Amino acid sequence: MGGRASGARAARMAESPEWSNGKFHNQQLRFAPSSRSIAGTVKELVAGRQERHPVGDVPLVREPLEPRAEGTHVTWLGHSTALVQVDGTVVLLDPVWSDRCSPSQQVGPHRLHEVPVAIADLPPVDAVVISHDHYDHLDMDSIKELAALRPETRFVVPLGVGAHLEKWGVPLDRIDELDWHEDTKVEGVRLVATPAQHFSGRGLSRDGTLWASWVIEGESHKVFYSGDTGYFVGFAQIGERYGPFDVSLVQVGAYDDGWPTIHMTPEHGVEAHLDVKAGVMMPVHWGTFNLAFHPWSEPVERVLVEAERRGAKVVVPRPGERIDLSALPEAPSYWWRSIT
Repeated sequence: MGGRASGARAARMAESPEWSNGKFHNQQLRFAPSSRSIAGTVKELVAGRQERHPVGDVPLVREPLEPRAEGTHVTWLGHSTALVQVDGTVVLLDPVWSDRCSPSQQVGPHRLHEVPVAIADLPPVDAVVISHDHYDHLDMDSIKELAALRPETRFVVPLGVGAHLEKWGVPLDRIDELDWHEDTKVEGVRLVATPAQHFSGRGLSRDGTLWASWVIEGESHKVFYSGDTGYFVGFAQIGERYGPFDVSLVQVGAYDDGWPTIHMTPEHGVEAHLDVKAGVMMPVHWGTFNLAFHPWSEPVERVLVEAERRGAKVVVPRPGERIDLSALPEAPSYWWRSIT
């Protein structure tokens, strides 16, 4: 389940503007009351009739992911895991290779498709970036394997998350732990922790570590990753302060009326993409784990409708398919429709 901050780490967390009364807080908005009762949630989980799984195999691309020395390339590996290559530097976002996103590999949400590439077959990873410590974003086994196989890799995380990594054997000198608007440089690429509207926790206690969105800024290209978040004014502020971006990777799945302030709807995802001033949007946090009550491919269909209405460019790769931002496809392949 991870570690607990103490000593110098806990003292630094207590100095954060986002910390008060023993936990981290969102900037603009507290959690809204759920529109669904606990009984209603259980009923929907058991008896809901939405198609929450694909009816066939999710098509994967299993091509080598050798480094690219120039430009911006993004490979979506499923859910929120993505390999971002900016000006020759390789950044891995929220790596989750386990079969289940859960404290146990015996129970909990199970993968709807395999990861298209093994960790051992990744190109050299310069930085692993974590958005927050929920199990579908921070996976102990994946972190341990990356740390063991890639001794040169740095781990860049929000405040407090370093305690989990240290407990799992990642040396302190390989961890960069950041508050919102703090940054670090890895192989010439600037990584900035930026605000998000979410929560954290791997057990019964909550908000003991920070959550974040991320700016990945190379010499000539920039990428924005939303992490998990509700829609809020912070996106426009990020766009003004750090934009424009070549591409945004934006959370669009696992939304529900029961938690409207912590996960964006697809329409809000498009709004966030436009707010941060990104050229093209790649929807993430959908299609891999069944974490909500909506049909499994509904997020991307709603994104495409809203994007057309708003004039936004969207790219929807298959898991494992590398996207070259200088040579975008003319239109989506709609690969998910044959298995919906």
